[in-house]
Amino acid sequence: MKQHLHALFVQALAQLQRQGVVPETITTDIRLERSRDKQYGDFACNAAMVLAKVAKMRPRDLAERLIVQLPTHEWVAKVEIAGPGFINVFLTPDAYQAVIHEVLTNSATYGQSQLGAGQAILIEYVSANPTGPLHVGHGRGAAYGAALANLLQAVGYRVHQEYYVNDAGRQMDILATSVWLRYLELCGESVSFPTNGYHGDYVWDIAASLHREQHNLFHQPLTAVFANIPSDEPQGGDKEEHIDALIERSKQLLGTVHYQQMFQCGLTLILEDIRRDLEQFGVKYDEWFAESSLTAADTVHRAIAQLQAQGHLYKQDGALWFRSSAFGDEKDRVVVRDNGQLTYFASDIAYH
Repeated sequence: MKQHLHALFVQALAQLQRQGVVPETITTDIRLERSRDKQYGDFACNAAMVLAKVAKMRPRDLAERLIVQLPTHEWVAKVEIAGPGFINVFLTPDAYQAVIHEVLTNSATYGQSQLGAGQAILIEYVSANPTGPLHVGHGRGAAYGAALANLLQAVGYRVHQEYYVNDAGRQMDILATSVWLRYLELCGESVSFPTNGYHGDYVWDIAASLHREQHNLFHQPLTAVFANIPSDEPQGGDKEEHIDALIERSKQLLGTVHYQQMFQCGLTLILEDIRRDLEQFGVKYDEWFAESSLTAADTVHRAIAQLQAQGHLYKQDGALWFRSSAFGDEKDRVVVRDNGQLTYFASDIAYH
């Protein structure tokens, strides 16, 4: 619409130049802006205001001359002068309805272009931790991300849609331990479930699935599981120490192979649930990128070593920090916690 109206004003200006009203050598930026108030039309043009000085005319007088030369068009109902010399354009209903025919004619290709010229764009969205089902907030992220991807593809970008699977780190260990404790309950043990464990019914479902398949293969007596484990009672206990100690105990008692089976069972079933929900929502990804692949390839430690060599890391309070404030961040960020565990931020650095 603005392009059509702009072309009309350019023609009017060219006619005034031929008449000698405005110098032929002049170049100016004729701007059309949406009117803030409908009583002043649909668009306002600044041509008379910016040309008045060089034309040596009052803006309103020049506006009148421009209107006289303005070609008639079926989309323009009337043109009026307002204020010191603004030109207000009122459109006909046909001006707005014309696009309907264009939409129907072009169908699925309407609005598409090659603006992006094949430039590659990676959009990573939702990427909820695979420690439980999706909730409505994730649905909002899915709708936003998928719509953004569709729009960028429609205007010529080469879009790669990715779900970043946080399948490494402490939260996944808490999930695996939570599943094992629920599994032990199915084996007949009476477990005092940790405050910081995952309490959702879905953990029961995962544990039940594992118990149906493996029966009592992973069973350990509760006395061995909780021996010398710090308390998580509100008075005198520490829930963080409690869950971390249980994670280490589960790894010790189950051994590497059985612990990984527990870990993978929870991860696989939750990811299947997430993938199913997203597909029913109409969202499909080009890639599901596993954070664990960064750890397996030692990418995170190599990234940290590179930052260390460049002087971007420092130690404080037992943790290793990235001096991100030097690059405009509001504060520095931890890459290795005081207990030696890598942070999500460290993985993100390696990922990028």
